Amino acid sequence: MSRNIRYIFSFILVIATLLSSFNLTKPTTTYASQALDNAQADKARLESELSSLEQEIAQKQKELDGQKGQSVSLSRDISILTTQIKKSKLDIQAKNLTIKKLGGEITQKSKKIVSLNIKIDTEKESLAQLIRKDREIDDKSILSILLSQDNLSEAYGDINTFTSIKKEIQKSVDEINGVKRETETEKKTLELKKNQETDVKVKLEAAKTAVETNEKDKQKLLSISKNKEAEYQKVLADKARRRSEILAMLFNLRDTSAIPFGTALEYAKSASQSTGVSVAFILAIITQESNLGTDQGSCYVTNMDTGEGKSSKSGKVFKNVMKPTRDIKPFFDITASVGRDPYKTLVSCPIASAGSSSWGGAMGPAQFIPSTWNGIKNNVAKALGIKNPDPWYAKDAFMASAIFLANLGGTGDSYTSQIKAACKYYGSGGSSCAYGNQVMAKAKKIQTTMIDPLQN
Repeated sequence: MSRNIRYIFSFILVIATLLSSFNLTKPTTTYASQALDNAQADKARLESELSSLEQEIAQKQKELDGQKGQSVSLSRDISILTTQIKKSKLDIQAKNLTIKKLGGEITQKSKKIVSLNIKIDTEKESLAQLIRKDREIDDKSILSILLSQDNLSEAYGDINTFTSIKKEIQKSVDEINGVKRETETEKKTLELKKNQETDVKVKLEAAKTAVETNEKDKQKLLSISKNKEAEYQKVLADKARRRSEILAMLFNLRDTSAIPFGTALEYAKSASQSTGVSVAFILAIITQESNLGTDQGSCYVTNMDTGEGKSSKSGKVFKNVMKPTRDIKPFFDITASVGRDPYKTLVSCPIASAGSSSWGGAMGPAQFIPSTWNGIKNNVAKALGIKNPDPWYAKDAFMASAIFLANLGGTGDSYTSQIKAACKYYGSGGSSCAYGNQVMAKAKKIQTTMIDPLQN
């Protein structure tokens, strides 16, 4: 058999392999298409139910707003709690539907990624066969092909086969790259869906807690007879006293005097309005930062050339209080701009658990290192309408913390976005970390035990 015939047969074999692979995957493609149609139908049904529930929730909110506008009375408060409970239960139904809808979408995305990976493997195998055949032909030069044939037409036939294989290789490479890009897109979408599912689950738990709390409060009010107005007035007095206690409660701050929680709440609300970062999240970050490293106390920088300093609490000397090449000059500039003595201004000591290579030097309640503060101080000044923001002043620190969290993606009420921002704030990064978990636990506690009681 002549060489050109062998080449043609080899080429036909490769093409036949590709075609057979296509035929084998056709039933799977049909099945996948049917499954996709079913998933889309389920999605449409769930979205319809969800829309109906959202309308009911909006109606309950309208009723609630009207009830809150009435004069204070026992019956009014019972009506408000009843409506809140109904609204929360509808909200729970809506969130369960959303979770179910997202679960279906996650399943479909996962299946599609598996299908795309199989397609990549199939294409790679086909490409391997083409490359092996290309190498066999490539061992001979075009000139040797021309000289080895009995006539010119046979030589051109071999060259055409060679060119066709080259084209098929390029086509296969393009196909693999295209599928890889599609796979990456699907993976990003899958991650987004999973984050959305986590966010809804967290909100679902909050809604369930709200129902339990409101049910208890309602039962307490129902136990008061209409003829015992004095008992109702006592309930109102207890609420007023608790409100006053919460507002007066001291909110501890790092390296500066504690302030009343009511003042901290106003600072956090103002920062939230400017940045879109939630109030409870801002308060939780400040709380976490004020607690961080308190076992070491705070330090004074004693040597501005080396960054050495000592603990204000124990007098212990630390060689790594402030990184000289990065933070000493910014620290001098910051303290000078707000009229503070750099040698008598508290900064964080290095945290022992972080190792000897880590540095302290973080400033004020929000614990910004000087170089980081310099990066956002203009935005803080603009937001507050002042010239020189002070990292040791509570109001400035709250705004700075909120701006930095917003830059890190911590806006809104998404749990996954907030915990990622918290981890970045700490410097560890990632979608979860011990610091982030502690911040989110604090945010939940602050919201339910301090903020919510002030709104009821």
